[in-house]
Amino acid sequence: MSAAGAGREKTWTVLELLTWTTDYFKRAGIDSARLDAEVLLAHALETERLRLYIDYEKPVLQEERDAYRVLVQKRAQERIPVSQLLGEREFWSLGFKVTRDVLTPRPETETLVEWALSKATTDTQEGGQASEQPGDLRILDLGTGSGAIALALASELPHAALTATDLSPAALQVAAKNADELRTGERIRFLEGDLFEPVAKEEFDLIVSNPPYVAREDESSLPPELSHEPEIALFAGPDGLDVIRRLVAEAGDHLSSGGWLGIELSSEQADEVEGLLTEAGFTDVERRFDLASRARVVGARWP
Repeated sequence: MSAAGAGREKTWTVLELLTWTTDYFKRAGIDSARLDAEVLLAHALETERLRLYIDYEKPVLQEERDAYRVLVQKRAQERIPVSQLLGEREFWSLGFKVTRDVLTPRPETETLVEWALSKATTDTQEGGQASEQPGDLRILDLGTGSGAIALALASELPHAALTATDLSPAALQVAAKNADELRTGERIRFLEGDLFEPVAKEEFDLIVSNPPYVAREDESSLPPELSHEPEIALFAGPDGLDVIRRLVAEAGDHLSSGGWLGIELSSEQADEVEGLLTEAGFTDVERRFDLASRARVVGARWP
């Protein structure tokens, strides 16, 4: 039987295709086998996942099975992420276009958005009050990629002025398209350059970043799906901290008094990054944990 079990001698129902594909994905070592099968079949049928279970006895047409088979083969054999096969990913309940030029937005990064919102609505404003005038709150997203963090914050903070930078012009094109789709393009500056280079002499009330933090020595143990994402957004030297060290060292020159810096990282790096922040002169160093109870964000205030 070919991938997706779409032989021409048999009529396949929605449920049969899902069952076959789930088993096929499991044998291929894909952890999210059932979910991936559902998402790809819904895409091939141009419907919602919920409809699959409402119509689980519905026969799937040959042309629909052909389209599904192509997706299944690419997922199982080439290990292309589902987000790239579909060209989109949901983050913070918003739809984002994704390509091989950007990291796929991941659920754990929402931890950084939550942390940033907690600071944006309290600590960054004088007197503990949220910003009410356009541009009152200045936010910088370093290494924006698809724009997920900046656009999530823009959706929650209508009066904030946001700047998003990235070293990759291709990534910035994706981010700008996402901003246009979400109708926030006029509120965000997208600038090309390395870390703080595009915002020399500028200050911000809140700086957030999901920088590269994977150690190069861990490359061989990574899931094969990551080979389809940009290396420049993943790896940061032997211990994964090359970019974070630079970020911490330079951030103070770009933070207003009492402003906050928040960095996404691996839980194993939290202790060292907290030390870097303290050595650089930051105060009120704190951690924020993701849904798996792992340290995902380290934040600190500039005195």
